[in-house]
Amino acid sequence: MRVYKILFVCMGNICRSPAAEAVMKHLIDNEELTSKIECDSAGTISFHTGEPPDHRMHTAAQNRNIQTGGQARQIQKSDYNEFDLILTMDEDNYHNVQSMAPPTSYTAEIKKFCNFISESTETEIPDPYYGGSKGFEIVLDLLEDGCSSLLEYARKKIK
Repeated sequence: MRVYKILFVCMGNICRSPAAEAVMKHLIDNEELTSKIECDSAGTISFHTGEPPDHRMHTAAQNRNIQTGGQARQIQKSDYNEFDLILTMDEDNYHNVQSMAPPTSYTAEIKKFCNFISESTETEIPDPYYGGSKGFEIVLDLLEDGCSSLLEYARKKIK
């Protein structure tokens, strides 16, 4: 059986997308699905490449017993065929991911993360980088909501 692979994408890959990856991995671990569902994160820009997640996001996630990690990277052409689903955090990232796609066909579905949110009317995951600590909490609330629905979506794909 093939592993279902999800890639979360924001602009710099230091706040929203690594937090989404961490939340999803936390859910996958709790459901003992690590052999069936994998996830990663990337950014549409390379400015933060090699950096760890923002310390404020790391702290906010850690307060919820969610561990962030990894290093920022930019989305690559190979990701469009390596991953089954690419989820973007906002409208700009959605358009950037589409415009960065290989000119020939690719296998990944590209969707907006907010399509999976059920407890809010938000259409974008707000970038908390320039705000205060409350912004990181709001982002995590949205990510936890969306990742719960996303896990159910992924379960259907692995059956």
